[in-house]
Amino acid sequence: MSTQNIKNSSKKKPPNCHSGCCTIEETTIAHDHHDHEHTHEVSRNLFRLFLPAIISFVLLMIGITLDYVAKAEWFSSWFRFAWYFAAYIPVGFPVLRDAYLNIRAGNFFSEFFLMGIATIGAFALKEYPEAVAVMLFYTVGENFQAMAVTRARKNIQTLLDQRPDEATILVDNQPKIVNAKDVKIGDIIQLKPGEKLALDGKLLSEKANFNTSALTGESLPEQKTQNEVVLAGMINLNSLALIEVTTAFEDSKLSRILHLVQNASSQKAPTELFIAKFARVYTPIVVYLAIAITFLPYFFVDQYDFGTWLYRALVFLVISCPCALVISIPLGYFGGIGAASKHGILFKGGSYIDLLANIQHVAMDKTGTLTEGIFKVQEVNLTSTENKEKILQHINLIESKSTHPIATAIHEYAGKVDETIRLESSEEIPGKGLKAKIDDDWYLVGNFRLLDQFSVQYPKELMQTTLTTLAIAKNEKFIGYITIADQIKSDAQQTIDELHSLDIETTMLSGDKDAVVQEVAKTLGIDEAYGDLLPENKLEKIKTIKAKNQTVAFVGDGVNDAPVVAISDVGMAMGGLGSDATIETADVVIQDDQPKKIPMAIRISKETKKIVWQNIGLAFGVKALVLILGAGGIATMWEAVFADVGVALLAILNAVRIQNKDFNH
Repeated sequence: MSTQNIKNSSKKKPPNCHSGCCTIEETTIAHDHHDHEHTHEVSRNLFRLFLPAIISFVLLMIGITLDYVAKAEWFSSWFRFAWYFAAYIPVGFPVLRDAYLNIRAGNFFSEFFLMGIATIGAFALKEYPEAVAVMLFYTVGENFQAMAVTRARKNIQTLLDQRPDEATILVDNQPKIVNAKDVKIGDIIQLKPGEKLALDGKLLSEKANFNTSALTGESLPEQKTQNEVVLAGMINLNSLALIEVTTAFEDSKLSRILHLVQNASSQKAPTELFIAKFARVYTPIVVYLAIAITFLPYFFVDQYDFGTWLYRALVFLVISCPCALVISIPLGYFGGIGAASKHGILFKGGSYIDLLANIQHVAMDKTGTLTEGIFKVQEVNLTSTENKEKILQHINLIESKSTHPIATAIHEYAGKVDETIRLESSEEIPGKGLKAKIDDDWYLVGNFRLLDQFSVQYPKELMQTTLTTLAIAKNEKFIGYITIADQIKSDAQQTIDELHSLDIETTMLSGDKDAVVQEVAKTLGIDEAYGDLLPENKLEKIKTIKAKNQTVAFVGDGVNDAPVVAISDVGMAMGGLGSDATIETADVVIQDDQPKKIPMAIRISKETKKIVWQNIGLAFGVKALVLILGAGGIATMWEAVFADVGVALLAILNAVRIQNKDFNH
């Protein structure tokens, strides 16, 4: 909204505002003041974080000046020790405390122990400036690591902040502000312009425009019309809207997204698990090597000097600290998860980033994945001599028991269900359709496989039409059909082209009529396509692909897709229109139902894994070189600091850059 528009709308009340409260213009000023306060709070936190390092640095610089520039004679003996010890305490005490706590917990060979023993040893050798410098730079490195982790969490925290705590509901036609958790299914929410929706619901107003970026990463407004689903986190843009709540607060799409993303970091990738195990073995080995460097030369060197070899061993210990690996690698995966969530792609763990980076084959459902899943009735052809309107109402009643998009299309075409008609029984036959009894008559409403199951004869030429066809039988006699059309999504072609550019094979698996499936596949250039598939047939197709030693991802949205999603190497769900079962089973959720996010998720995975391996190579390469130099007496504590803290910082900077990368192209 422009400044002029804000001024013109100053009489409107701001989000979550009580009756008679401030105007939007006043709220904007209040928000600016809040942002200003937040900036000051961040600055204060940063100052507190770096204050010990600042004190240590100032004391160290004064000490070095007195030692090597002024060469003050009085700056010697116990006073020199006391000065550097004072410089050491602000940065050294927290590390020594953590080392002690780790030892008490049974973790003897921690990075804190390595840094503590190395710097205490340097003090014992009277290398005071180097001891303080090593601990100072280590602390600064740890602080930057903490800042990097905070930055990596920023996208997710932004997502967390999208869930409002309050909602305005209508009680006896009067607005009442209540805690969002207390809102019940069926309550009517009054959503003013600028407010965020707290719960999922159905739009009662004729139409409304929403900003859906909290859920999808897309900032373009989306118009919703009456009876369409609106989700928690969406922001009402311009007119008062009424929404009927359909889902409890804790079960809303946004709440489930937050739960998934918050728990994603606990699902470790194989590379992360390997590095963690490696560090537990690697660290004690290095400690024993340092002991060997100290004492073994006594037996092989003519002029053995204990101090010289102890110093080399201490350098060796500082270099060996595995923090570059232990911190930067999980941070790389966390950065990838954060970058994906910013684009409306939710990884349930780092392990799926590893798998998706190596994907070779993507299999997709048709309806709701590559097509809109919004069907429109094209033709009603009933051959029965009975009242056709009556039969259509029966079909409408039967389909009202299904959640399939085809059922919605029938309902929109036929209108309100006639409540006077008695539905005696209804049974869904997975992948085929519905069998129902009305007034002692048995109906079959579904695809032609349903009719085949009950040996109902029908014109075979109907199988060749390229429209989705709903076949109808009454008392085991074919009485007609309804044709329904679905549109290919606008970004479906881009999706297939990008997957092919990544050298990924594509297959479409659908329960729809094979003629329809082949037409869509031909239009989009999909490598292979199979129609008329039951859920078990889809499973067999995925097993066939996996038998070729190909890593396969399956993308679907329907409840029938849940078993296929589960058996795939990576299961991906369309989270906007997708069924709860499929979303719960999936490893990756695409929140806005845009298929172009499939190749984007793969690109993010590949970039994340590339960064992780760059960090591994950098850390091992530099450490191996400086370890050799340190053992040979060539590298000093200063090189050791670079090999530890410097490499860790470089690896962290490399890890966080994924969050600033543009994955739209």
